Amino acid sequence: MKGKRTVLIVDDDKEIVELMRDYLEDERFDTVLAFNAAEALEALDREPIDCMLLDVMMPGQNGLELCRHIRKTCDLPILFLSARGEDMDKIRGLSLGGDDYIVKSATPEEVVARIKAVLRRYDKSEKVTKSEWRFGRLVLDVKAHEAVLDGRSLPLTKKEFNILCLFAEYPRQVFTYDQLLQRFWDGIGDKHTVTVHIGRIREKIEEDPRKPKIITNVWGIGYRFEGVRA
Repeated sequence: MKGKRTVLIVDDDKEIVELMRDYLEDERFDTVLAFNAAEALEALDREPIDCMLLDVMMPGQNGLELCRHIRKTCDLPILFLSARGEDMDKIRGLSLGGDDYIVKSATPEEVVARIKAVLRRYDKSEKVTKSEWRFGRLVLDVKAHEAVLDGRSLPLTKKEFNILCLFAEYPRQVFTYDQLLQRFWDGIGDKHTVTVHIGRIREKIEEDPRKPKIITNVWGIGYRFEGVRA
């Protein structure tokens, strides 16, 4: 992991914020503390932040609403921290643009490890060097980090773009759920993590996401990119 990173910790529980601050600073992270959504947005405007640890259930604007707001303009890595561990809560958090979903019963050491894993994935994603790939209506400009469909730029997050680039680099190759989970989430998560992100990509690139023609299912195995490079 390159350089010293700054983590924004957002939680209305002061004890949790201070506990995570102590553990992160012991691991040589800088930290910025916020106790609600307004303070978090002020911190993002005020100084460079490399990663956000975000509580889901906060008074006022909750973590899910804050993530949705941030994702309109920013691809900052966001890890949700929640007392709720049900699958539907995880799916909702990931579908809104979260990079990971951690239940509060996890130890502080595990939380720090998962923050490091997310930052490593973001570092790796910046090493892609190819320039431009064309697949009929879809154009991927890796250097500009932009996907264009029918001349319209698509609002893909960094992770969504890099998943799409992997598929595009290996047309017709099947990628299993485990392969995708290992590559983009360091093996942390489950099948839902993968399916939620593929679903979000399909919403943006497919004419009918319910009947996908660009990224298709290989039932019981994973996914395949059907584009033919021009």
